[in-house]
Amino acid sequence: MARFVRWLLCLVGVIVLGCGAFYVVTAPSPLPASHWANLGDPDVKNGEMVFWAGGCTSCHAASGAQGDAKLVLSGGLALTSPFGTFHVPNISPDEKAGLGSWTLADFGNAMKRGVGKNGEHLYPSFPYGSYTRMSDKDINDLWAFLKTLPKSGNVAPPHELPFPFNIRLALGAWKFLYLNDQPRVVLANADDKIKRGQYLVEGPGHCGECHTPRDALGGFVSGQWLAGAPNPEGKGQIPDITPGSKKIGNWSAGDIANYLETGFTPEYDSAGGSMAEVQQNIAHLPAADREAIAAYLKALPSR
Repeated sequence: MARFVRWLLCLVGVIVLGCGAFYVVTAPSPLPASHWANLGDPDVKNGEMVFWAGGCTSCHAASGAQGDAKLVLSGGLALTSPFGTFHVPNISPDEKAGLGSWTLADFGNAMKRGVGKNGEHLYPSFPYGSYTRMSDKDINDLWAFLKTLPKSGNVAPPHELPFPFNIRLALGAWKFLYLNDQPRVVLANADDKIKRGQYLVEGPGHCGECHTPRDALGGFVSGQWLAGAPNPEGKGQIPDITPGSKKIGNWSAGDIANYLETGFTPEYDSAGGSMAEVQQNIAHLPAADREAIAAYLKALPSR
C-alpha cells in the first residue's frame, strides 16, 4: 500500500511538473513596455506605405468598400478555415469598438508576438507569423498612421471555433512550433534590392499566408515557401510564385513589377479574385519597392 501511495504521488508530481512546463513554454510572452519606448517621432507618411504594403484594407474594411471607405477599418469580414470561422476585428481608432484605447506596446505585441491587449494569445488568422519580421520603426509608423483614420463603432462577432480550437492556451504550443522571426529562405549574395523585397514579401506583405501550403496544424510546410497552396477561403488554388511556377515562372522581373503596378499580366490578362485587391494595395507603393519584390521573387529557389 505504501509503495502504491509513493507511486501515485510520483505520478501526480510528474503531471504537475509537466503541466507547469507546458504553461511556461506556451504562455503569452509580450515584449516589455521598454522595448517600445524611445522609438522617436513616427513617420506617418512611411506608416501609410506600410499600411498599403500590409493590405490592411483587404480584411479590415467593409466588403466592397471603395475610395475613402477603404480607410474605415470596421472589421467584420468572416474568414472560413478548416479550424472554424474567424471574424476580423475592428482596428479603427474607436475607443470602444476598435484600438482607440490601445498603446503602441499593445499594438506592437499583437503584431510581433500575437498577444492581445489583455495578454491573451491571438489566433494566427491575424498573420503575426509574418508581421513578426517587421521592424519596430515600421510598426511605430504604421500605428501612427492608423490613429489618423476614421473611427467606426462596429463590433465584430466572436470567432466561431469548435473544441479544441477555441482553447487559446493551445496557441502557445502552435507558436512554439511555428512562430519565429528568421528569414523564410536564405539567399546567398543578396543585394540591397533583394533584401528589401524579402522584407516586404516575408514581413508586412505576408504573401506566404496564401501562397505557401500548410500542414495539418496550420503551419507552413517546410521547403515549400511560396510554392502554391489550396485557397484557404474557398475553391481553387493559390499559385506558385517561385521561378519554377508554371504560371509566372517565365515572367521577367519587369513583368512582375508591371503587374503589381497595373494589374495586367504580360499576356494582357488582369489580376482577379483576391489578388486584384492585393495588387491595388501594392500599387500605392513606390516603384522601387515593387521592383524589389520582383527581384526577390526571381531570386528564390524554384519549387
